Order: sequence, then C-alpha cells, then structure tokens
Amino acid sequence: MNPLLLDRLLQIADLFQKDMARAFDGTGLTPARVHLLWALQHAGPSTQQSLATLCAVSPRNITGLVDALERSGHVRRTPHPTDRRAVLVELTPSAVTTMTRMQQEHVELNETLTSAIAPEDRQAVERGITALVERLAALVDDAESAT
Repeated sequence: MNPLLLDRLLQIADLFQKDMARAFDGTGLTPARVHLLWALQHAGPSTQQSLATLCAVSPRNITGLVDALERSGHVRRTPHPTDRRAVLVELTPSAVTTMTRMQQEHVELNETLTSAIAPEDRQAVERGITALVERLAALVDDAESAT
C-alpha cells in the first residue's frame, strides 16, 4: 500500500525539523528564536508587541525570547524614536550577517529541492502545495474559532 499524502507531508516536516536541529546544534538557537530573528530580518526594528503578533506568541513569550536573544548577542533593545514608553528590538550586526547567510541557504535549499521535480511538473506541484496550505490553514482557523 502506498503511503498517504499526509504521511509524506509529516515525513517532510520531520526531515525539516531534523535538519534545523542539526543546523542550530551548539548555537543556542531554537526554532522559536530563529522565527523571531527571521521576523526581525524581514520587518526591521520592531516593538515587542508587534513581534508577538508576527510570531503568533504571547507578549510574555516574546519577552523571554527577546531576553534570550539579547543575552546571546543576536538582538538589542533601543529606545523608540517617537514613543518614550516603547523600545525597539533590532538585530545586532553579527545577527544580520547570520540571517543574511541563513536567507542565502534558504534560497539554495529551495533550488536544490525544486531541482528534484521535473521542470514540467513544478507549477503543478506549487499549485498543489499552495492548495494544501490554504486548506489546512482554513481547517486550523475553523477549529480555533470553534473553541
């Protein structure tokens, strides 16, 4: 019997988790911390409140993540230029270098994975994956609305 599509998707998720764990081993970075760094790389300096929204975590959780990343030298807090009550979280220069390298590795992995698909099938695969993501997101939203 062939594996279900869901089984293959779970296998892909597991392989990505293992690859991330290998890549971050010994760095002190966790998937949640990298997610925050990724958000900062794309959004630029941000308040903790906006980071909590971007990362879909509680304000308390974002404080812990920012504290840990500040201790490890990945981010720094700076005064907000227009709101004296707020602070901005920004990447340090070394974290910008790390995130730039990570973005490049992301592009390279995308190219490597895409090259495993026949060129004439790539658009169909992209449409299929997009449809799966949209359907799963709708199911998750519906389940969250029901609780």
